[in-house]
Amino acid sequence: MKNMTKTLFIAMIALCGMVFSQVPASAAESTLKTVQDRGYLNCIIGNSFVGFYTVDKTGKWSGMDIDICRSVAAAVFGDKDKVKFNSVQWAQSFTSIKSGAGDLLSKGMTWTLSRDTSQGLDFLETYFYDGQGFMVRKDSGIKSALELKGATVCVLTGTSSELNLTDFNRTHNLKMTPVVFDDSGVRNTAFFNNNCDVMTNDRSGLAAARSTAPNPDDYFVLPETISKEALSFAVRQNDSAWANVVKWTFNVLLEAEELGINSQNVDEIRKTSTNPVVKRLLGVEGDLNKGLGLPADWAYQVIKQVGNYAELYDRNLGPDTALALDRAGTLNELWTNGGLLYSKSFR
Repeated sequence: MKNMTKTLFIAMIALCGMVFSQVPASAAESTLKTVQDRGYLNCIIGNSFVGFYTVDKTGKWSGMDIDICRSVAAAVFGDKDKVKFNSVQWAQSFTSIKSGAGDLLSKGMTWTLSRDTSQGLDFLETYFYDGQGFMVRKDSGIKSALELKGATVCVLTGTSSELNLTDFNRTHNLKMTPVVFDDSGVRNTAFFNNNCDVMTNDRSGLAAARSTAPNPDDYFVLPETISKEALSFAVRQNDSAWANVVKWTFNVLLEAEELGINSQNVDEIRKTSTNPVVKRLLGVEGDLNKGLGLPADWAYQVIKQVGNYAELYDRNLGPDTALALDRAGTLNELWTNGGLLYSKSFR
């Protein structure tokens, strides 16, 4: 009996060794520590999406996704510029995060069930609520997506837009022919050169493309919205420490707007506010930072250096930008104004 017990014990030890030996080395260390040790954040973005990520002649990136990445850098390092932007094609988006080449994926990516469960990613929050539409030339005379029977459609391959197009096509028996592209810039050029009858994308993407057309007024976005597109950011799956940092950084942007705190008044409010929620948020009291592994002033740095959600929206997507997307009355308003944006509690 003793020998049998000893044998079973040895077998159990061996089995445990096999299990632990199969755990990837990367899983033993959170991306947070990797980023901190490296000294900067690697952010995965796309090639060009006006309002979300674009680069100027000097090499400086700007856009909604860019500001989200800078917010995370400000939270981790107290410096929004400690981030490198890695522009990849759509097909490389998921592997860039799974392989460790990127720490954060923020490139106008729609949160879907299959992406969340089979791509090795965890989607965390929705930062922009959108929906897919169609853009045509005004002189086509088309007024509805249901009039697109037999049309050729410019669409990015490997995207939810391509899948939604297939569903819409089948549902309404429109017999449209997809013309697929790997690069949004090439797709846009093809459409503006009359190589396709229509372009389909998220409505924000259509607005972005239209703003770059030789004559934007020649094009018209049809009224139908055929899908729900929750634009979200993602990190490597099963890395809760890093996921917490990223998602709570985004919540800082929303909470600051809810509380009326922005990059211009945050210093004064930090000095004078008696609101316990504000004091906890800005690191004046409490120790919410400890659970995240960040400095006490992490949220203050995000607001001071990057702003609140309204500031990000207005400078990248708002009425005074190329996209001219009015936020009022949309799902991208705060919950207090009838929208879906809602910060979790800082407690």
